[in-house]
Amino acid sequence: MMRHSTSPHPLHGGERHMQRRNAGALAEALARSRETTLFVVLLLIVGGTALARPQFLNLQNLRDVLLNVSIVSLLTAGMTIVILMRHIDLSVGSTVGISAYGVGSLYVAFPHMPVLGALVAGLAIGLVAGAINAMLVAVGRVPSLVATLSTLYIFRGGDYAWVHGGQINATSLPDAFSRLATGSVLGIPVLALIALVLLAVLSVYLKQFRPGREYYAIGSNPEAARLAGINVERRVATGFLISGAIAGFAGALWLARFGTVDASTAKGIELQVVAAAVVGSVAITGGVGTILGATLGALVLGVISIALVVLHVSPFWEQAIQGALIVAAIAADTLLARSVAKRMMRKRDHG
Repeated sequence: MMRHSTSPHPLHGGERHMQRRNAGALAEALARSRETTLFVVLLLIVGGTALARPQFLNLQNLRDVLLNVSIVSLLTAGMTIVILMRHIDLSVGSTVGISAYGVGSLYVAFPHMPVLGALVAGLAIGLVAGAINAMLVAVGRVPSLVATLSTLYIFRGGDYAWVHGGQINATSLPDAFSRLATGSVLGIPVLALIALVLLAVLSVYLKQFRPGREYYAIGSNPEAARLAGINVERRVATGFLISGAIAGFAGALWLARFGTVDASTAKGIELQVVAAAVVGSVAITGGVGTILGATLGALVLGVISIALVVLHVSPFWEQAIQGALIVAAIAADTLLARSVAKRMMRKRDHG
């Protein structure tokens, strides 16, 4: 009597191995393309909210999302450059606050100041703040977490001392400046167009120019970058200068957007910015991330914020969702890193 073997046919085993390998490669490709994943998530959030509340898809909500995300996405882009080098800038919220009040004070003193002058003034205030952070981190070798946490309180304390209980109102601002937020071109808010241009410039800077590529090299391996001839300290200082300048510029835009500013302006926004960067594919361990991904992260969080209001959900859930997204993003990065490491080891062994 012949016994039929119950063991799987070699071809079947090979097919299963190939399927597992293809599935792993597909999962890895999806994980690598976080931008695609974020875009799908964004569509799901918009579609789900629209099904529950059809009024969600109206022009006013779309305009609010674009206006709110424009400022946050700019701050997230500056934060991205810093995080790429394994650093962090927690002072961006305080920089926005003091810049917004500074520009408003200039308009009180010089009512006919041109709009370009106001934007340059905000950028200059941010540059000063960024220079202080750069000196502490790049020259003083103070850990960026400690340095920027300190300047967060220093800048905010200086803002409180300067404001002294006062505030700047929209009535003190010229119409030309306010139109940065109220005006539109082909239905798109001017503020969103300004942010889009700056984000495109920063994206090209990181991808196409050598200084931009050096941020990735420093984040991937600082010592190897130094051995390759990169002036790490100078590049770190430049990163903090860019982050500070963007925060100062965003402060001027914040003034145009909301009109009224005081000592508490933009308080706590640095946490939202960090969340948007991490959710948007910027690895907190440095060396990985894009401006596009960071912008999509800011857009996802902005849409979630509007959706919770439309769905009449408690705003306290917004912070809980942001925290959950941060944990999910970091977990995904960790799993991806382990998967890539295992694949490289297998290839080395087979080689």
